[in-house]
Amino acid sequence: MRTALSIAGSDSSGGAGIQADLKTMTMLGVFGMTAITALTAQNTTGVRGILEVSPEFLAQQIDAVFEDIRPDAVKIGMVSSPALVKTIAQKLREYGAVNIVTDPVMVATSGSALAKDGAAAVMREELFPLSTVITPNIPEAEAISGLSIRSREDMERAALRISETCGCAVLCKGGHSVEDASDVLCRNGTLTWFEGTRIDNPNTHGTGCTLSSAIASFLAKGEPLPEAIRRAKEYLTGALAAMLDLGHGSGPMNHMYALRENG
Repeated sequence: MRTALSIAGSDSSGGAGIQADLKTMTMLGVFGMTAITALTAQNTTGVRGILEVSPEFLAQQIDAVFEDIRPDAVKIGMVSSPALVKTIAQKLREYGAVNIVTDPVMVATSGSALAKDGAAAVMREELFPLSTVITPNIPEAEAISGLSIRSREDMERAALRISETCGCAVLCKGGHSVEDASDVLCRNGTLTWFEGTRIDNPNTHGTGCTLSSAIASFLAKGEPLPEAIRRAKEYLTGALAAMLDLGHGSGPMNHMYALRENG
């Protein structure tokens, strides 16, 4: 069985963060492992508290995984402080990690801030250049690129700028756009669109976590990046289209679990 490591925050409501990542990896037949960056007290309506781990303890978690069960892919989610970002980058370089998918989580779907001042800048300098692909949504892509995004052409410009300045492939996600849910990949100056139809489902908590961990899972299984994205996007769309409501705002991975249980 292929393996993947999620380096991210814990979501107490179970719909996002490492919980969503582990559910995704399990559903896709990949053995998931974790290094927790922070505990959060949150649900779909907001974040009530964040308790960071120390950089030293995060390093111990990453060491414990790589020294025993080397991951075939790494997904990075919520990293709330510059010190933790630097720790992750140092360890990924030390172990020569591959298939790194970074979801630059800055703000939760509910609108709550998840990263301290300075964390995004250190991500750009330390983590993005190590990444196989980063997966910003439109607000995150605007923050990283400094560009305003109102159209598909704006998404392309932002993806190109981020890819050029950060030295990595960029999947700019269109889920926050007013037109559709199509995403654009910029890799080595080449743009590839992954078309998607907006699904009228209020249960979107954890969609970014689910997509990025699905991409990491398919990369771990040996898929090339464009195919990993296509399959991950197809998987997430299926989860949202299932329209299964397990409670207020439950995340897409919970939908997939219910779908499996209910046939």
